[in-house]
Amino acid sequence: MNDYDHDAGPADWLAAELADTLDEDFELEISEPALSMEIRRIYREAHPPSLERKDYFVKLLTLQSELIKLQDWVQATGEKIVVIFEGRDSAGKGGVIKRITQRLNPRIVRVVALPAPSDREKSQWYFQRYVPHLPGAGEIVLFDRSWYNRAGVERVMGFASEDQVEDFFHDVPEFERMLVRSGIRLVKYWFSITDEEQQLRFLMRIHDPMKQWKLSPMDLQSRVKWEAYTKAKEEMLERTNIPEAPWYIVQGNDKKRARLNCIDHLLGLIPYEPVEHEDVTLPDRVYNSDYERRVLPDDLYVPQKY
Repeated sequence: MNDYDHDAGPADWLAAELADTLDEDFELEISEPALSMEIRRIYREAHPPSLERKDYFVKLLTLQSELIKLQDWVQATGEKIVVIFEGRDSAGKGGVIKRITQRLNPRIVRVVALPAPSDREKSQWYFQRYVPHLPGAGEIVLFDRSWYNRAGVERVMGFASEDQVEDFFHDVPEFERMLVRSGIRLVKYWFSITDEEQQLRFLMRIHDPMKQWKLSPMDLQSRVKWEAYTKAKEEMLERTNIPEAPWYIVQGNDKKRARLNCIDHLLGLIPYEPVEHEDVTLPDRVYNSDYERRVLPDDLYVPQKY
């Protein structure tokens, strides 16, 4: 943050961070003219009051400061962590991933969101395209959807045969046990929302030009096949909930609480400890009396419109 005073106390830092941060409620207010007032009214009536904005951000910033400690511990100890985020479309996976990574080093904590498999990948061992994205020592990988596509969208939409799905259920427990035996900490989250909540979120996206990109034809088809997805989810949780890598269900109807609960739970699963750091001091600038800064042409500069 540009205005941060290194002599200020934690309270001053927190106040400045709160003043600098905007949440989705405020973003919604900004885009008011673009959003159907009727949809807005229905959405707000369907949701009881959530956490106050300031209270939410105080808790979020507190958790994010712990995530920085976790990141430092992972880097210092060479730990390897994989976190899988699964759930229905619009369930809030992307929102919590964004809050987890917001203040972390992308060289240590990275997000993997693979597109649909290519023809070549379809001919490979099913788990093969995920393996190159697994973490090395000192890394955390967040999968925004994962190999569980086979038990969900691929099964429901007919992209995988029942034999392929059955093979997946047979293979995935051992695949995940292999990951754990290799030293990877594997955490799996399912974000759960109600039928009504997904419908409202889809309507919000349809009527908000700034969010329409989030809706794909596949997402819209998921509304039609809600019950099929429910059955697939239930079987997936039952058959892949193993002691080495259990599932954890996040109740996602309240976005703010879902984010806080998920981050807090993740931190509680990992025995990280504070890592000592050497004091950082800014070295003195070296001045050369014979150096003159060159004057660059005006057309190299971005116009200052704002």
